[in-house]
Formats: sequence, C-alpha cells, structure tokens
Amino acid sequence: MLRAACRELSWGLPNVARELDQWRERARAIPDRTLRTDALDALRHKRTNTDGAAVFATLLTARNVEVLRLLAVYQALWDYLDSSVERHPTEANGRELHLALVEALEPDGRLSDYYRHHPWRDDGGYLVGLVQHCRHCCRQLPSYPAVRPTVVREAWRAQVQALNHLPARADRDGALAEWASSEFPTPQPAEWFEITAAASASLVILPLLALSGRTQLTDDDVERTRAAYWPWVTIATTMLDNYADQDEDEVSGNHNYFSHYSTAAVGVRRVSDAIDRATRNVMTLTHGERHLVIVASMIAMYLSKTSDRNAASIAERRQLARAAGPLVALLVPILRLWRLAYGVASR
Repeated sequence: MLRAACRELSWGLPNVARELDQWRERARAIPDRTLRTDALDALRHKRTNTDGAAVFATLLTARNVEVLRLLAVYQALWDYLDSSVERHPTEANGRELHLALVEALEPDGRLSDYYRHHPWRDDGGYLVGLVQHCRHCCRQLPSYPAVRPTVVREAWRAQVQALNHLPARADRDGALAEWASSEFPTPQPAEWFEITAAASASLVILPLLALSGRTQLTDDDVERTRAAYWPWVTIATTMLDNYADQDEDEVSGNHNYFSHYSTAAVGVRRVSDAIDRATRNVMTLTHGERHLVIVASMIAMYLSKTSDRNAASIAERRQLARAAGPLVALLVPILRLWRLAYGVASR
C-alpha cells in the first residue's frame, strides 16, 4: 500500500505544484503589500500542509484531478487565512475571515466581506478567487452533496481559530474553554484544549472532500469517516504540530496547545494515546490501510519537523513514534530528508 501511495503521489504532487504556481502568480499581483506578503509566505512556508492535503487523494481508487485541486487549494485557503488572522488577531476579524472556509464549501451560497474587520483589504480578488475555485471543484464531484452538511459544519467549527489567536492569555483560554463547553455540551473523552485543538484542524474535512470524488457514497460512509477522524486523528496531529513548535511559539508568544499539559511527560503520554486510538479507528474504515498510510504520514511529517535534538526530546519522539507503529518509524527519516530538499526543515 505504501508503494502504491508513493506511485500516486509521483503523479499528484507535481500537479499540486503546478496548481500552486498559478496561485503564486496571482499572489504576486496582489496590490496591497501586506496581503501580498501574507499570501506568498503562506504558499512558500506551508508547502508541507498543501502536499499533506494532497495525500488524501490516494483514498480514491482512480485518479481525480478535481479532487486533487480541491484538496490543495482548500488547504492553501486555510493557510492564507491563518496568516491573515495572525496579522490582526481580533475575534471579529478572525470570524469574518474564516467565513471563507465555510463559503468555499457552499457552492451556491453568498460571499461575505471577508476583510470587513481587517486593516488591509485590497487583495485584487485573491481570497474570493480561492473560494470560487473550491466551489467550482465541489460542483464537479459526484458525491459532494453527501458530504456537504458535514464538511460545512466542521468548517464552521474551525472559526475557533479566531479565539486561538487572541493575544491575551486569560481572554483566550477562557474563550476557548467556553467555546468547547458550548459546542460540545455533553461529556467528551478529551480536555477542552484538546477539543479546541482538534476543531482548529482540517483533518476531518479533507478525507471527506476526497471521498466525494466517488460515484457512490452513503450517509453511513460519511458518518463512519467523520467518527474515525474526530477527535483522535485531529487531536494527535494538532498536538504533534504544537509539540514541535514549542520553542518557536515561546519566543513569538503564539498560543501553543501542547503547553496546556501539566508536564511534557503527561503530554507525550496523552498524545501517544491519541495516536494509538487514531490509527486503530481509521483501520475500521473501508480501505482502512489507505487511511492508515495517510495518518501515519501526517504523524511522521510532524515528528520530522522538530529540530530539537536533546536527549529528552529524542526519547519523547521515539515514544510518540512507537505509538503509531513501524510505518511511522520508517517515514520519519524519509520526510526529514524531504523537508531538507524543499527547504522547509523547521516549518
């Protein structure tokens, strides 16, 4: 299965690169310098995210260029919005900008004034262009109507990112905890900060977008896929991302979800448990081995990200890798070389 995935990616990743080249040209033409910088930086420095999103195209048994383009461009939209919200981290600005994530998945819906609360506005149509491109792709996919309600709901939940970027820690943590209890009023198997971390990721939406390329997809298929990825896959991957970014976030002052654990050892144990649950859950799905390769690749991508080589961090990474199984141990050094080749070793 890993060999088959690599073969498909040898087709998929060059297509993603060509797609992003077109958006890079559009980003270079953005009139406002600040927005232009944010767009180009997101495309340049978050290449791992768009390539990671493209991996979900391997869930299909036949190549589908519309699925591939949708995955790549939707992730590029996600990354651009993340950069833009960080630039002006108010709740009103974050919520308005993140409406684009929802409306990109509503092919016949309205378009909001995304920059209404943003200090910089003139992007030459770049953001609306990303949204419209995603809408066009959605219209081409035969089973998109089956996934639409679920992916739209998950995109609405991603607006929690507006709270995640609030600069004052007390305001931010209180708002996030309140959001978690309001959005999920029944008892959950995870802490509030794990729930909000999970909601801020795209890893429930992406597999469903990929599966919408199937000619037949039942409501049961959609729900089983959602339940397999939520919350453990999204908790595991978001926490691994934050684990790798701890030093960088401490310097920048950015919120780091992993820092909410009482100690690093507690966090590593908890994330190891999330990884174990995630890998077992996806194996229950149809073509579970394909889902497992993708989830293992995501885990390995984040474990290859950290540049901290002290003895404690090495031991922690080994513990996290063991929780995911032998495939991750194989992929980590490969992806570390891939990061070096693309100049994204520390991102």
